[in-house]
Amino acid sequence: MNVYDFDETIYNGESSLEFFLYYFKVDPTLIKFLPSVIKALMLYKAEKITLDDFLNDYSKTVESYIATHRNEFERTVKSFWDKKLHKIKPFYYKVKQPDDVVITASPSFLIREACDRLGIKNLISTEIDLESGKIEAPCFREAKITRFREAYPTAAIDDFYTDSMNDRFLMPFAKRVFIVKRHKIKQVK
Repeated sequence: MNVYDFDETIYNGESSLEFFLYYFKVDPTLIKFLPSVIKALMLYKAEKITLDDFLNDYSKTVESYIATHRNEFERTVKSFWDKKLHKIKPFYYKVKQPDDVVITASPSFLIREACDRLGIKNLISTEIDLESGKIEAPCFREAKITRFREAYPTAAIDDFYTDSMNDRFLMPFAKRVFIVKRHKIKQVK
């Protein structure tokens, strides 16, 4: 079984941020959130804030917005991937296997559509209840281990691909680990 992070690993970009920016076409008033979203993403990637910090600072705003814009989100996801699926990195098509697993912090309502189009049946991602906007099951850093073991209690990871040491918690469970930086892949284990 091969396991992949999604953003900046098999996808050339940060899909959640790109979706946020793409969504401006639907709701231009989102511009007021842009500075804090970019700041939070940068701090999280640099491991300067924890998942708890992020949730405490941003969850109420995000929950409220998602719950009131559910239908627009679902429609916009399809058009987003119509325009963005070409950003899947070529290496993925070369190593793709039928039992691939994508494990990502990005929300399932966004990533499921891309996985379906790529023929990836196994997705573990942040689960958000679109009715309430609440995060039901985060899939960040060490939570990825818990979520992976819940889904695949006895599975062995052959190859694990990621762009970030934020995924170091999953690395010990893989036979081989690859760090993906743009279009370069380096085996580190």
